[in-house]
Amino acid sequence: MKLRSTSPSLKAIGFDLFNTLVTVEPQALTEAVDRLRASLQDGGLDVDGDAFRYEHRQAALEFIEEARRTGRETHNRFWIGRALQRLGHAVPPDDPRIGMAVERYFSAFDELSRLVPGTLEMLEILASRYRLGLLSNFTHAPAARAILDRLGLAPFFSTVLISGDLGYRKPHPGVFERLARELGASKEELIYVGDDPEPDVDGAMDSGIRPVWTTYVRDRDIALAPGVASRQTEGPRNPAERISRWDDLLALLDGPLLAGPS
Repeated sequence: MKLRSTSPSLKAIGFDLFNTLVTVEPQALTEAVDRLRASLQDGGLDVDGDAFRYEHRQAALEFIEEARRTGRETHNRFWIGRALQRLGHAVPPDDPRIGMAVERYFSAFDELSRLVPGTLEMLEILASRYRLGLLSNFTHAPAARAILDRLGLAPFFSTVLISGDLGYRKPHPGVFERLARELGASKEELIYVGDDPEPDVDGAMDSGIRPVWTTYVRDRDIALAPGVASRQTEGPRNPAERISRWDDLLALLDGPLLAGPS
């Protein structure tokens, strides 16, 4: 499929990663936590399975909620450290055993990530016309980059911004400003495509960037990824173009979106 024309008002497109370009198999979180606990056991930390799963989830929820309030990204090593402390293990977050456990944890998400159908074909079309960037809320940037490499996504993006590297997460306006700057586009020359109403759609709009809301996962009742504390509101506060498949995006770019806001 070819786009009939391009508009000088649109120079770049940003994409979210999980639940937008990539989905994750429903068993990924359970498998990840099992691998995490096994790694800790290998490191000599004897932790009960049920107790650790509970404390790890509670710690994750606490840190993620704080990150949502402040805009500052958290990291899994702090979740693990807090869980272990509550179970009687005085292990600091920078302990090498926790670092190894983090890698084992994310190996499950890497292996169980899948492309949304048609994603590579869509990116190939758009990369010939626009500068493409990726902006993802993901606590452990090396794992996100490994997923991009394994699924063949990395070559399409001029810039890849992961919250674990940035130190801030969507909807903080600073991350959207960074995306525009690295793509060499003004906010008016950029659109952002994502699935999550609050960080992706409202976050982009509040930052002065036109959002496109993709509901592929929502419309098909696919499990949210990565899943530790996934939650989504019913819809965005701001009006946004809505798509359910990549053909919708291509049609939108070839039609009303390029005409500019009414």
